[in-house]
Amino acid sequence: MISVDNLACLKQIAFLGGISDPILISSQMLGEELGFSPQTASRRLKDLEVAGLLERRLLPQGQEVLLTEAGIQVLRDDHAVYHRIFPSELDEWVMQGTVTSGLGEGAYYIGLESYSSQFQKHLGFLPYPGTLNIKLTPAGTKIRKSLHSSRMITVSGFELGGRTFGDVLCYPCTIEHVPCGIVIPGRSHYPDSLVEVIAPKNLREMFSLVDGDEVFVHVTM
Repeated sequence: MISVDNLACLKQIAFLGGISDPILISSQMLGEELGFSPQTASRRLKDLEVAGLLERRLLPQGQEVLLTEAGIQVLRDDHAVYHRIFPSELDEWVMQGTVTSGLGEGAYYIGLESYSSQFQKHLGFLPYPGTLNIKLTPAGTKIRKSLHSSRMITVSGFELGGRTFGDVLCYPCTIEHVPCGIVIPGRSHYPDSLVEVIAPKNLREMFSLVDGDEVFVHVTM
């Protein structure tokens, strides 16, 4: 069980950006933020490092710290407790990324009636035959990996012309208030940092997007 003070230290590092990228911080700065002495703050960091909740690298000008997956999970668990006490009607995650070119296979698969009709049933729209490929930032990738599989919608596979098409998982989402869906083919070898998004219309044309443009994907849980 993590102590209250160590949890506060973990939260502060996350607030400062250490949940996605290493941050440079001194024990004095951390202590001032939390009302600790520099010595106490230093002990808290060592405790968290020993517990495997953060990675720490000592530098002449201070230290770089980054939360580990175990540390992030502690914060998720803490959030879940408060969420049960103060339930909200809407949880939303925002993943940032940039538009990138795909292999062009999305148009074929999304256009298959056995897939598209199920997407229409589950997501509320008939998808444009194609996907928008987005490469997520490191922070966006962490969110993408944290999305629990129990929240996914399963689009069932089928056989067509002697060929088997596998199940596809999807998450409802929005881009600029346009209803969309993140699709995850069951046999996909894409890295976690790359997502494919379907929508009722061609998102590239709708928003005049080109490779490298920044987009924000809103996932409502």
